[in-house]
Amino acid sequence: MRSLYKIIVVQALIIVALSTSAQNKIDIKPKKMKGTFYISWGYNREAYTKSDIRFKNNTNDNYDFTLVDAAAHDKPGFNNGLSDFLSKDLTIPQYQLHIGYLFKDKHNLGIELSWDHLKYVVYDNVTIHVQGNIRGNIIDKDTFVDPSFVHLQHTNGNNYLMLNIVKMQPLWKSKYANVSAIGKAGAGPLVSYSISTVLNEPYDTWFHIQGLVVGGTLGARIDIFKYLFIQPSFQLAWADYIKTQVGKGGEGVASHMFASYCFMLEGGFNIPLSK
Repeated sequence: MRSLYKIIVVQALIIVALSTSAQNKIDIKPKKMKGTFYISWGYNREAYTKSDIRFKNNTNDNYDFTLVDAAAHDKPGFNNGLSDFLSKDLTIPQYQLHIGYLFKDKHNLGIELSWDHLKYVVYDNVTIHVQGNIRGNIIDKDTFVDPSFVHLQHTNGNNYLMLNIVKMQPLWKSKYANVSAIGKAGAGPLVSYSISTVLNEPYDTWFHIQGLVVGGTLGARIDIFKYLFIQPSFQLAWADYIKTQVGKGGEGVASHMFASYCFMLEGGFNIPLSK
């Protein structure tokens, strides 16, 4: 009888333990995301370092030459002021679109996908040192380069698609506005559309990956009424164009590397996931 009693007690304790464990599992709720999504849109101006641009074609047209220290400029698309800007499509000027998520933690970190639409145009009608060979003729001298000889522009554009790590540092807070320093570092592909002429042969590419870009950004972020923000920032990036199709039928290849210095001004919306 006592043995039966012990068995019943043990079974009851096991049932209670299992039911308690199951109840605890039921009560455990998945953690909710407590950060903030954001999206921003803005416009930019930039400057570029000089670069050695190599043009090579070993197929139907034989050349392999380099423009040494070729200079380039941007193409903002709103040179005539606000009226010119408002009369155009929003994506014609140099713009940027950023979508990100800020984690709500003590490190103030986040992650962002950025699309920076810059434009790059090599100066036409200038004297540049040219080295290499053109159709069997050796060249190594300062040469006047007009658009029929060589023209190159990444104007639709010099696009940086980057995945960035974001760091925020709060500087000042009030009831209606917060000011923070913001830093970013990222990398990704150059998804570019290029227009060129080499030895009187024009060629337009289409949007495709032409190389890689690495960049970093520093700026200030002003959050207004929690849901809106304004962000001026400065970006330094290094672009490596590995393969740009040029020449007749796109049979030739242009390659070069340069740094870009870009000022951005953007506005955006915050979407907090918790109060």
